Amino acid sequence: MSLVDMRTLFLRVAITLVFAITTVSFAEAGVDLSKIKLPAGYEISIFADNLEGARSLTRGTEGTYFVGSRDAGKVYALVDSQKKGKADKIYTIASGLNEPNGVAFSEEEGALYVAEISRILKFPNIEKHLSKPPKPVVVYDKLPKDKHHGWKFIAFGPDGYLYVPVGAPCNICEREDPRYATIMRMKKNGTDVEIFAKGVRNSVGFDWHPVTKKLWFTDNGRDWLGDDAPPDELNYAHKKGLNFGFPYCHGGFISDPEFGAKHPCSEFEKPAMKLGPHVASLGMRFWNKDRIIIAEHGSWNRTNPIGYRITQVSLSGDQAIKYEVFAEGWLQPKGEVMGRPVDVLTLDEGTLLVSDDHAGVVYRIGKKK
Repeated sequence: MSLVDMRTLFLRVAITLVFAITTVSFAEAGVDLSKIKLPAGYEISIFADNLEGARSLTRGTEGTYFVGSRDAGKVYALVDSQKKGKADKIYTIASGLNEPNGVAFSEEEGALYVAEISRILKFPNIEKHLSKPPKPVVVYDKLPKDKHHGWKFIAFGPDGYLYVPVGAPCNICEREDPRYATIMRMKKNGTDVEIFAKGVRNSVGFDWHPVTKKLWFTDNGRDWLGDDAPPDELNYAHKKGLNFGFPYCHGGFISDPEFGAKHPCSEFEKPAMKLGPHVASLGMRFWNKDRIIIAEHGSWNRTNPIGYRITQVSLSGDQAIKYEVFAEGWLQPKGEVMGRPVDVLTLDEGTLLVSDDHAGVVYRIGKKK
């Protein structure tokens, strides 16, 4: 491990400890939703709380919402049985797992898939057994075991394959194993594993256009090139085999000072939209065919923090044309952190859920009635 990567690791551990301590006191004090700024006509409420480390979201066919976590090692199930916009039943369907960040639901099987660091698990017929979950089946257990960028977002594509990213095990590096810094895909039974996209430093969110069925994804830029570079990226993978530049090129235009001489930026795909520098763009979903909603977890090593918000990117056809803030306020003046959005799940034209691993909650944002 290089000195730069050691410094990154130590800083991350220290900041994680700070956030963990703050999360407890914040949860006890309650979430002040009045400080969240929303577009006119929208309101925010707590859909579910006391969800330690709440991260990736997915929905079952019977209306159950599943929530992964990272450091908590848990997977939750949320049920709004009274249809009042708030979970009235919360189940912990798994615990003691190895950073089970990613959750994906197979409608065909009625099964929940969960991504640990190096394994994909399946909970069969899960919505029928929320109070007494079945023992998970190991679907695939040959993924890299690196903790650095090892947590995963997973989702089923229109082709029926499970898409599984493998982040770079470092801030910036080259590795012989071709699986690093990619988005992979596999059949539901763990066979036919292949690389779909390359040069992807660390994607923790992706979705498919509702009409074209093409893949779009967020990607976190590297650290230690300054406060304002490189940008995070929203990328468009319209076919298999595209390369998005890591570790040689960042943001489509910044040649890496260590590896960039090996391959110029002209060899790689350009971002569909450059996002804020170090905003930690994670979960993203299409809200309709013309709008993508993105959860920005927030910077951890920028002099002046940025992110800690929900943004949106407007599209015209397959072109991203505008990037703007949708909801903010989790980062308060003087750097006070109220929360850190992780994932978004769109429910209809006017409603979405937002997970927050800092506050341990899932928010509901919707149009006022």
